[in-house]
Amino acid sequence: MPLLDTVLPVTLDRAAGVPLAVQLADALRVAATTGHLRSGDRLPSTRALAKRLGVSRTVTAAAYEQLHAEGWIAGRHGSGTYVTTTPSQGGTDPTVQSVESGEDDELLELIPGMPWAEGIDRAAWRRAWRAAADTPPSQYTHRAGIAGYRAAIAEHLLRHRGLRADTASVLATAGTTSALAELAASVFRAGEVVAVEDPGYQRAVEALRAAGVRVVCVPVDADGIRVEDIPRQAKAVYCSPAHQYPLGSTMSAPRRVALVERARTEGFLVLEDDYDGELRYDVAPLPLLAALAPDVVVHLGTTSKILTPTLGAGWMVAPSPVFSAVLGHRERTGTRPSPAGQRVVGELARNGDLGRHIRRVRRELAERRRMLTATLRAAEVPVLGDDAGAHLLVPLASAEEERERLQRALERGVRLDGLARHFAGPATTHGVAVGYAGCSRQALTGALGTLVEVLAG
Repeated sequence: MPLLDTVLPVTLDRAAGVPLAVQLADALRVAATTGHLRSGDRLPSTRALAKRLGVSRTVTAAAYEQLHAEGWIAGRHGSGTYVTTTPSQGGTDPTVQSVESGEDDELLELIPGMPWAEGIDRAAWRRAWRAAADTPPSQYTHRAGIAGYRAAIAEHLLRHRGLRADTASVLATAGTTSALAELAASVFRAGEVVAVEDPGYQRAVEALRAAGVRVVCVPVDADGIRVEDIPRQAKAVYCSPAHQYPLGSTMSAPRRVALVERARTEGFLVLEDDYDGELRYDVAPLPLLAALAPDVVVHLGTTSKILTPTLGAGWMVAPSPVFSAVLGHRERTGTRPSPAGQRVVGELARNGDLGRHIRRVRRELAERRRMLTATLRAAEVPVLGDDAGAHLLVPLASAEEERERLQRALERGVRLDGLARHFAGPATTHGVAVGYAGCSRQALTGALGTLVEVLAG
């Protein structure tokens, strides 16, 4: 139900000392908490709501941005902005639900982490789903994953990442965050230390914390995680060596060797998040840590960046004791990743459509990156990050400047991402991350002028 057709207790007081955007965000948050707004309710556009309330669109856009960051609302491509919470049974505390997010009806999402789902061949997509649906229902529960999927991933890792892993060593997962939660529940004990990159992937941090693991932040520089700063009591180190998230750098060869040597000497695990390692455009990536040290490295991968999060399919390649511990945890708890996405990925791989799609993604995103970096550098905007992945970084001098650039972009209808939210500890560097995969080429081209206007000094 659109908000415009619903009577809600939204009153803005211009005489109050609280900014109007904060008042509006508070009012909508209370409406969702008390049940005036329900999960799935469609909100009006920022322009329509601004007209209704008699305020500028800057106010409504800022309120929506805050609620989006908190997880109260999410956009759906071509559809609008929707409430993503439902009140608890007590009617006071909201329960944030996972919903599909993407572009809303006005904001252009240029944020990291979004795949080029538009580039998936629709005929191949439909063919894979039909073939997956033709598989007879099974009476067996495949705790480790469907054999066809595990074989497809083993082949994928060999062809695209240079990792030799037989089918029996591949464990299907529901994605990186889910895999980390399983590792935390089955391999680590509450209170044990896991070191993480800072800045880094905060969903990974929260998955570890939710399991009672003590997270210790380790700084990152141009060569990757600073191995010398990893605490001695660490039981594991979580990192993204192929394309550090969100800084976009690659862990250097000496740093990789040092990390592996410490892991072997001190007996900790290295949790290698290879979230977009297939997307390299200049030279072949350095070997996976799992290829260098399969005895101490847990390799994690996902289809969410090369295909779509819709499938909910990822993988883990781990030393035998870790593999057995995760599988044992699934047996005890009766859990397993959904087989539907696995079957679709298996069919895409069997027909050669997965390989063709990855090659197409590489060509498209390489061209987009060249176009974007050339435009920004011509305007004397500095750009950081390796020639890889689906986002780049524009460094800034201060947190205030970062916030100002993000707000300026919002006012022009573009959502960008700041480094501040990627720190588990205090932010020590500042900048804006620009994603270039989650929209059409036409939309990205049309936004170049806005990006220069927003990011130029």
